[in-house]
Amino acid sequence: MDIEKQRVIQEYVPGKQMTLAHVIANPDQQLYTRLGIKEAGAIGIMTLTPTETAIIAADIATKSADISIGYLDRFTGSLVITGEVSAVEMALDAVNIFITEKLKYTPAVLTRS
Repeated sequence: MDIEKQRVIQEYVPGKQMTLAHVIANPDQQLYTRLGIKEAGAIGIMTLTPTETAIIAADIATKSADISIGYLDRFTGSLVITGEVSAVEMALDAVNIFITEKLKYTPAVLTRS
């Protein structure tokens, strides 16, 4: 008996969105060590699609507040920023506003721990 095999192809089709915007206020020093980034008052985490948007987000974040880029990956859309809590929150808000108003992306709710 000859059984015909079916082939299924799945594609990831990213939307225009920020999927995560989170501030870790006053993280433990161990977290900085594990991430390999300079210690600061807060860590901001963003993920964006399409993934190249992380480059734009880094530009907006650095221009809008006194923050540093801890990590940027244009292939995964991940951006990690560091700075004082208020500066990190201001940068995340600025990115959310820019991508929503100028790029017509779906924003993320800013969360904090």
